Amino acid sequence: MTERIRCTVGPESVRMLELGHPWLIADVWTKKWPKGRAGALVELVDDRGRLLATALLDPGERVVARVLEFGTMELDRGWLNRRLEQALRLRRDHLELTGTTAYRLVNGEGDGLPGLTVDRYGDYLMVQLYGEGWRPHLPLIVQCLQQQLSPVGIYEKTRPRNTRELEAQSDSKDYGRLLAGHLAPPRLAVQENGLTFLVSLEQGLNTGLFLDQRENRRDLMHRATGKRVLNLFAYTAAFSVAAAAAGATLVTSVDASPGYTAWGRENFGANRLNPKRHEFIVGDCFRVLEELAAAGKTFDIILMDPPSFSTTAKSRFTTRGGTSDLVAAALPLLTVGGLLITSSNHQKVEVSDYLKELRRGALKGGAELRVIACVGQPGDFPYPVTFPEGRYLKYIISVKG
Repeated sequence: MTERIRCTVGPESVRMLELGHPWLIADVWTKKWPKGRAGALVELVDDRGRLLATALLDPGERVVARVLEFGTMELDRGWLNRRLEQALRLRRDHLELTGTTAYRLVNGEGDGLPGLTVDRYGDYLMVQLYGEGWRPHLPLIVQCLQQQLSPVGIYEKTRPRNTRELEAQSDSKDYGRLLAGHLAPPRLAVQENGLTFLVSLEQGLNTGLFLDQRENRRDLMHRATGKRVLNLFAYTAAFSVAAAAAGATLVTSVDASPGYTAWGRENFGANRLNPKRHEFIVGDCFRVLEELAAAGKTFDIILMDPPSFSTTAKSRFTTRGGTSDLVAAALPLLTVGGLLITSSNHQKVEVSDYLKELRRGALKGGAELRVIACVGQPGDFPYPVTFPEGRYLKYIISVKG
């Protein structure tokens, strides 16, 4: 039986819970709570003793509890199976996944399992916990996933606290571990939009394929035929593969990591695309933009999907401030009428603020930008309307005037 404690929340938390928000933020009221272990169930009540919600405790964290049910519940096999069935039904009924074997099965708050994600990579599943509250229940999660999906293997990829400070070289370290089933190959081939991508379930902070950009890569394929494409912060070159497969005449992929660049070439090869017909440049994106401009290079599409925060030996990038500088540096290389595609997964930057970054970049770069599309994450990354933080991805397509 899961440990259960009853805790009183303050008036601000009462208001947020009544609005349906799934997070309880630590405050002076939570400091008075009785001590409980991570993973305990917390019955959240107001000062009159009225039950508001049952949550998963994560003591010592900013999000001290995550709401599992606005009412009473037991965290058992039956409850968890019902939530998993609901998540699987959403994807079965509302997503177009033809030619795709890599996508998100459980998206935390968006599927009523806050702080827990499950991704499918072919016949394997990847679990990630965004808080220690789920840790004691991981065996139950694995059992339910095995029962419902019968995967060949289930992995967990741990999330170090200092991910923002970790260098790109950290992706040579093993952050994934097998929880059940059989080991995956070091490079596991999965399908997305009919293309093949190689992922790693053990090595690195990420797997090598950002699943939330699937539909945006498909959109790029409709735009890239016959175009010259520059992909900045290319990572493992998934966008580059999509552009090249669609018939781009030249795709130039730029990333600071030699390891990612080599991985990108492997992805080209996995799709019978000759990487020698395209360009791969290892270097800091700002420096490379200067060199390309000096060489008189121009492109019809420039795409930039930088991390929210990154550090190289030469420079540091952050979404706030860095985006405008990057846009200004890229615009001289973009043809008039060409497409500037900018993307950010920074949860704390609103779309309106992100557009201001693009405005500053356009003014610095001396060009007009007209937005023709502004989209977020695909349907396998749902979020409740009561949880606006769940809409994190910003993918904006602009035309240079």
